Amino acid sequence: MKREQSKALFERAQRVIVAGVNSPVRAFRAVGGDPPFIERGFGARLYDADGNEYIDYVGSWGPAILGHADPQVVEAVRAALGMGLSFGAPTRLEVEFAELVTTRIPSLELIRCVSSGTEATMSAIRVARGFTGRDVLVKFEGCYHGHADHLLVKAGSGAATFGEPDSAGVPEAIARLTRTLPYNDVAALERTFAEVGSSIAAVIVEPVVGNMGCVPPEPGFLQAILELCRKHGAVSIFDEVMTGFRLSPSGAQGLYGMRPDLTALGKIAGGGMPLAIYGGRRDIMSKVAPLGPVYQAGTLSGNPAAVTAGLATLRRLDAALYAKLERLGARLESGLRDAAAKLGVPLRVQRVGSMLTPFFTDGPVRNWSDSARQDKERFVRFHRGMLERGIYWPASQYEAAFFGAAHTDDDIDRTLVAASEALA
Repeated sequence: MKREQSKALFERAQRVIVAGVNSPVRAFRAVGGDPPFIERGFGARLYDADGNEYIDYVGSWGPAILGHADPQVVEAVRAALGMGLSFGAPTRLEVEFAELVTTRIPSLELIRCVSSGTEATMSAIRVARGFTGRDVLVKFEGCYHGHADHLLVKAGSGAATFGEPDSAGVPEAIARLTRTLPYNDVAALERTFAEVGSSIAAVIVEPVVGNMGCVPPEPGFLQAILELCRKHGAVSIFDEVMTGFRLSPSGAQGLYGMRPDLTALGKIAGGGMPLAIYGGRRDIMSKVAPLGPVYQAGTLSGNPAAVTAGLATLRRLDAALYAKLERLGARLESGLRDAAAKLGVPLRVQRVGSMLTPFFTDGPVRNWSDSARQDKERFVRFHRGMLERGIYWPASQYEAAFFGAAHTDDDIDRTLVAASEALA
């Protein structure tokens, strides 16, 4: 593939943008080479500055469940843009959006819109602290909840890609308020509550992790979080920025039959536009200003164009769509597993719905320690081979791949052929 234009753009970008990118994983440093600069996308395809075509398994890191530039979403947004870009005032669209979201996810009794997943998780934690009057936050290794100071402690994903699970610039005093435990370890959580339960404001978790690769919860793990929080007066927070509306019409909590106290949503909720949500129990959310003393505000919160994209997307997510995603996912999962087995390549493929990760290891991946033991050099070669064969795969072994309704059986066939060659 020719990449002269992308290479030239990357050289220009590095003179004016940090590392040439506006989010670290885009720099391709974990996999080597220069990143393709994307010019446009349609359906399940991306096209770079050199005219190369790719089948996309990044999906803007999750939001593109309908594919890129879905005509119905684009038309709805175009109409909204004609009415004005931003008002900083209440709109009818916000009400319709909130009504739809709270209908889809019953645990959300009151919500507040923000502009990013980081804002949503950060705000949910602030509300939990304001509601409980406590300071300690419990999170799990390998779960990434945004780049707020108290969350960049063994955070997985981008931080782990560069071998820096903790970030410079995070004050030690703030980091000390965060307890980090192994994911899927109920005993560790029970011990922590036994030791400092009266100080714990909240436990935050990705119910299905996507930031150390796709790692599902083991039976009883999520339930233990909810029960221990209730017993000790702490707040349970599901970070469903990635899983919300992707794994089911009501996210991971719907898939597993859970009802957390608070939830953070993003990505699909905004239809690919900058929009996120936090919300949950009415008594907890009533602490948010102007009803209560926990302050949070944002000029672009509930932006009409973003809310329109969210509405146009969520209204399309029906049972038939999720059935298609499950069918395609099962084909991709079994095909990758079979290809690796024929070649004698150690590969563990883990999938929940339309989230999937091939781990280059021969054992199950239950937590961050398991994920970190995989063969990173083999992943680099795999990624490079896929890219050369027109498959746009996440440029980190710690990121889940996504597919959507725009993908076809032919796309899966082509991907599996490319994967067999790349694995070889």
